Amino acid sequence: MRAAWYEKQGAARDVLTVGEMDEPRPLAGEVRIRVAVSGVNPGDVKKRGDAFGVGMPNPRVIPHSDGAGTVDLVGEGVSQEWIGRRVWCYGAQSYRPFGTAAEYTVIPLEQAVPLPETAPVEQGACLGIPGITAHRAVHVAGPVEGRTVLVQGGAGAVGACAVQLAHQAGARVIATCRSEIDKEIALGAGADEVLLTDEKLVGRIQRLAPNGIHHIVEVAFAANIKSDVQVLAQGGSIATYATNAPTPEIPFWQLVFINARNFFIGSDDIPIEAKIEATHAINRALEAGWQGFEIAERFPLDEIAKAHEFVEHPTKSGRVIVMI
Repeated sequence: MRAAWYEKQGAARDVLTVGEMDEPRPLAGEVRIRVAVSGVNPGDVKKRGDAFGVGMPNPRVIPHSDGAGTVDLVGEGVSQEWIGRRVWCYGAQSYRPFGTAAEYTVIPLEQAVPLPETAPVEQGACLGIPGITAHRAVHVAGPVEGRTVLVQGGAGAVGACAVQLAHQAGARVIATCRSEIDKEIALGAGADEVLLTDEKLVGRIQRLAPNGIHHIVEVAFAANIKSDVQVLAQGGSIATYATNAPTPEIPFWQLVFINARNFFIGSDDIPIEAKIEATHAINRALEAGWQGFEIAERFPLDEIAKAHEFVEHPTKSGRVIVMI
């Protein structure tokens, strides 16, 4: 099969190779997907660049955890009925060496999710990491029905999905974003109110939620924690999946006085039951008419290095996908 891989970490154009390698075969409990589209996430390019300082987990890595395509082969114990099904997948390169930047990928059956008929395969390739992260970030502290949820960065991939999933779960959703264009994305995802970030943001949130925000989905923990604590209700919660600074300072006593709860969300290590619950919620959103994500750029497999560079230095908002 044709695939892209790296055998050392570094800059995309220095380490990514496109060539031929043996097709994978599914083991018991696994399925093989003929990949049509591979999704590129920030975590994929950070792994390639060793941003987390953990080194090479395997001698050769095919990048990308998310993708979509058609099941063409199943392992022992998996029903033949899966063959021919359109699916989206997640975690293909989570604690595994070979992801979706290839003509075929093999994953455990539970990581293959039927793609709703109305959803384009391109959308399927975008769902995994953002959708599962968003679902966990929305629900980790408990049910949100009838509660007020603030989504910081409501136009990003995780943020927009969090807006949609919180809306679907019956929450009142307030989102923040940086521009009028982003505002339309957050509104389209189902936000009840969208506020542009500026020096008056805290006051405007407080006017919209005078009794406090029950739960916050946070994209920039270090930058926003001081303002988050000002709007959080007593006993409220924050679920953060990213930070703009690796060692943030926190307003400890203010968090103590309101009995705040803080959750830190890493998509690879979300409990499997929560991941499966997330896939069901994501599919329900698609089936209910959610249009999914804007696609910023499409790249052929031969230009995967350019795809990684675009994720690192985007010139417009939206998801980046590789067409296999």
